[in-house]
Amino acid sequence: MRQNMDNGDSSTIGRRTVIGGAAATALAAAGFQAVPAYAGTPGHQPKTIRLSVMGTTDLHGNVFNWDYFKNAEYDDTAHNDIGLAKISTLVKAVRERIAAERRTPAPLMLDAGDTIQGTPLAYYFAKIQPITGGHVHPMAAAMNAIGYDAAALGNHEFNYGLDILRKFQQQLKFPLLGANAQDWSTGLPVFPPYVLKRVHVPGERPITVGILGLTNPGIAIWDKANVENKIKFGGIVELAKLWVPRVRAAGADVVIVAAHSGMDLSSSYGDALPVPENASVLMAETVPGIDAVLVGHAHLEIPERLVTNKVTGQQVVLTEPLKWGMRLSLIDLDLQKQHGCWKVVGRHSQVLNANTVEADPHVISLLQADHDKVIGYVNAKIGTCTEAMSAATAPWEDTAALDFVNFIQADAVSKALAGTPQAALPVLAIAAPFNRAAAIPAGDVSVRDVAGLYIFDNTLLAVTMTGAQITDYLEFSASYFKQVSGPGPFQADQVTNAVTPTAPNGTPDYNYDIMGGLTKPLAYTIDIAKPAGSRITGLTYGGAPVTADQQFVVAVNNYRQSGGGNFPHVKTAPVVYNRQVEIRQLMIDYVTATGEVNPSTFHTTDWSLTSNGAPIVVTA
Repeated sequence: MRQNMDNGDSSTIGRRTVIGGAAATALAAAGFQAVPAYAGTPGHQPKTIRLSVMGTTDLHGNVFNWDYFKNAEYDDTAHNDIGLAKISTLVKAVRERIAAERRTPAPLMLDAGDTIQGTPLAYYFAKIQPITGGHVHPMAAAMNAIGYDAAALGNHEFNYGLDILRKFQQQLKFPLLGANAQDWSTGLPVFPPYVLKRVHVPGERPITVGILGLTNPGIAIWDKANVENKIKFGGIVELAKLWVPRVRAAGADVVIVAAHSGMDLSSSYGDALPVPENASVLMAETVPGIDAVLVGHAHLEIPERLVTNKVTGQQVVLTEPLKWGMRLSLIDLDLQKQHGCWKVVGRHSQVLNANTVEADPHVISLLQADHDKVIGYVNAKIGTCTEAMSAATAPWEDTAALDFVNFIQADAVSKALAGTPQAALPVLAIAAPFNRAAAIPAGDVSVRDVAGLYIFDNTLLAVTMTGAQITDYLEFSASYFKQVSGPGPFQADQVTNAVTPTAPNGTPDYNYDIMGGLTKPLAYTIDIAKPAGSRITGLTYGGAPVTADQQFVVAVNNYRQSGGGNFPHVKTAPVVYNRQVEIRQLMIDYVTATGEVNPSTFHTTDWSLTSNGAPIVVTA
């Protein structure tokens, strides 16, 4: 048995099944590959012990294989399944396989953050029935049932404020780690920085595993309202350099870092912070003493990456198991005794696919009531819509769906500014195509329909910007498009999601903003035959050209205003409205209050794509 030496303390079953139910069959179907243990030097082969470590990340409130916005089993183009109920089945299979091997220690189970935000299930127990009232968070209940050993904080843990986060922390039966979440005044950690786990090895002295948790420094800007003057966040590399030696000095034979920071060096917040957003590989290369890194934040599937530490010459293994419980990382560390101490001599990792197994019936039964309650909430009728609105084409054409989002934001800001010095300024708003699958049907409208248009828990702010700054903002946004010429027709992927220096994997839809006016139209065209930076043409407000010094109020979300996406001007622009009201809830409240959504009251076609001034055709 392991002993803990903590330094601080509807339709739910998937369509794919475990053939025969045996652990070996389950693992083989999930993609498990057996790797020979480290063989050692010929003529000198001390006994090798394999320590396995399982890991998840970016679970984002997913327990069930369910899409609450579609009211159906989750599916995507890759036919992934999601949720901790599926992960639990894989974890049990790994544990069963290892338990069958003689003299092999029991595996550890870790998470790299972003746990309590991202689905209506998570939202419900943060906002509708907050866990501060005593209900156990479904993510805490599921993770406790699975038997996690430790988890790192993610940036989205802070979205609902510190009271919800602290209550979630209290409900966990394992430590929530964050060495770089520091007291604003003293700099001391406000969460446990690490935990030591003593892993029993039959016939040998135990292996002491140090697990260090690091979260993303971007919290300082993304959730500024919740953490300013309370918690500050040091750099991933800088705090690893401080804490890894301390973990070793505390007796760790092995050091594993759970880091909510992507592999490759990049930052979405530009120069707003002096430390990078994604720095896991840099940490592994420059901080001595790390054996393995469970990576999070980037939502990528990276089964294994081996890097060499530049100080020691030792290899470090890194792995990232995609998101939402789609994959389970499995790290294997081979250890041998050297001078009486355990030392890692071999390392390997892989990911197991959750879409090959059934959901764990125990986790399902544990949380079925919570799941059903949330399904009832999101499917409740709150009004009607006079005609259907879809976001399917929102990235490349003006749609009523995104105009609705902008109308709600601008209307709320305009009403709030009554009687202020900015009351006479024209109000604009920005919206991004977060969810191409979103649609509000004609007829009855539910919470689920409205929420599908706005899948993030962003809050509303407003800033003042000049006409020149508006132009810069739209030019930056237009870098989302690839440069093409001719009338088309083009497939959508020939035009959208362009690769840029800050988006090497392509600009995500959520970093493309369209802008619209409230009482008068803001109109423009985007000429994608021209290079990025010179694409916006014919920018007018109310039919008149926008002048460089013209003043506007712009409704934005907190992610964008705090620097998310690194859009120009917005993070330094004067803030004139910030009531910490969630945009999605404003949309739901509007439909509930008015009883009707009528696109004719807010939708006009004010922007379009052109090529050398001529209209182009884009098809889905």
